[in-house]
Amino acid sequence: MKSSAPDIPAQRQIVFTNQMLKALIIPLVFEQLLTISVGLADSLMVSRVGQASISAVNLVDQLSNLMIQIFAGMAAGGAAVAGQYLGKKMKDEARRSTHHMFLLLLGTSLTITAALYLFGDGVLSLINHNPDPEVIEATRKYYMIVMASVPAIALYNGGTAVFRAMSQSNVTFRVSVLMNVLNVIGNAVLIFGFGMDVAGVAIPTLVSRTVAAFVILILLAKPDLTLSLRSIVRFRFNARMMHNIFYIGIPGSAENGMFYLGRLVLASLISSLGTVSQAANGIATTVGGFHLFAGNAINLALVTVISQCVGAGAFDDARYYMKKFLKITYVCMGAANIIGLALLPLVMKIYGSSPNVADETIRLAAILIIIHGVASIFLWEPSFSFPSFLRAAGDAKFTMVFSMASMWLIRITFAYIFGIVFGWGVIGVFLAHSVLDWIVRSICFYLRYRSNKWETKAIKV
Repeated sequence: MKSSAPDIPAQRQIVFTNQMLKALIIPLVFEQLLTISVGLADSLMVSRVGQASISAVNLVDQLSNLMIQIFAGMAAGGAAVAGQYLGKKMKDEARRSTHHMFLLLLGTSLTITAALYLFGDGVLSLINHNPDPEVIEATRKYYMIVMASVPAIALYNGGTAVFRAMSQSNVTFRVSVLMNVLNVIGNAVLIFGFGMDVAGVAIPTLVSRTVAAFVILILLAKPDLTLSLRSIVRFRFNARMMHNIFYIGIPGSAENGMFYLGRLVLASLISSLGTVSQAANGIATTVGGFHLFAGNAINLALVTVISQCVGAGAFDDARYYMKKFLKITYVCMGAANIIGLALLPLVMKIYGSSPNVADETIRLAAILIIIHGVASIFLWEPSFSFPSFLRAAGDAKFTMVFSMASMWLIRITFAYIFGIVFGWGVIGVFLAHSVLDWIVRSICFYLRYRSNKWETKAIKV
């Protein structure tokens, strides 16, 4: 690997050259893009089945994404702990912290899976307020299959977080390719080949997630890895280490979980507006993923870099890299969103070609996508990059508390006011969660970053 030392001042304690950052970020960008592309392909294939199926998949996927975010937050917390140990040059402790994280992920995921099936009827009634019998049946069928993948979601997220902590995002990209290719091929075969309905989307999702989790665990068992899982068989519980994981991981997991729980509340609110609004939201949510993929990828890389800086006590380095990541993110997200908005007519034409999707749904979805895309260019980065920095630094409790407050007091409250009270419908919901809430988050998290209080939040050894 060639060094890009000229752009790194000599006084840096933690050095990530431009070449190293490219090697970390680029696979993550393509991984996120691939995931979003597969989601769009799924959505387009489901649109051939009908609006009821679009609504069902969107509703349950909101719950599935809630699971993903809960375990991604927990895994990111564990990876941040490992990263801080690596920054302190404590490799054995870093390895043991990942063992604690995986056992926590496994136990939590099995408990949640059991609860999701035990209380399935109650969960379904909470997320779907659409009385259409077709939507109800499709939602139930999709739910019963996809929720079996929750343990695989947990272990896969744990594995990807550990590889990112080791700056090996190329490995997670390859596993993501495998998972998403299996998913898309399975969808195509079962929907078009066997004429299946939502089950044709659910079964490949379950299979691909399970395979990905198995593969990434096998790869992590290599003994030469810094954070190898091979020695987990000699696991010994360490209260201090588990405390460190809880200290960052649990607030991060709770924050992510609350964020997607809020999305479930909004999806439930939108379902009460009718099938057209529900289907338009499903399309806009899927396409809207393209607006955010670059920022999400760069934030994953940011955690790797900042956690090591903070672990080493190199706070000026952390600020230096934060400014660098902000510039990279604005450029990448600006380019991605401009291209995405330019291609919007083509995307809407593809959706509109399905005889099962109404013209009114397409027009409404286009408006929602434009609102989300424009807001993403200017507001998303400060709203989400600064809290990623704070979590990596160990200031996870603050981000959790404020994110929860913002979710309920701004996003959900004003979604109801704009959407129901003012009668703006699903457009009002999007204005609340993609404009107003992002403005408030941006201001608050920037002020916290500037306060330097995060410098006192690193893990204790």
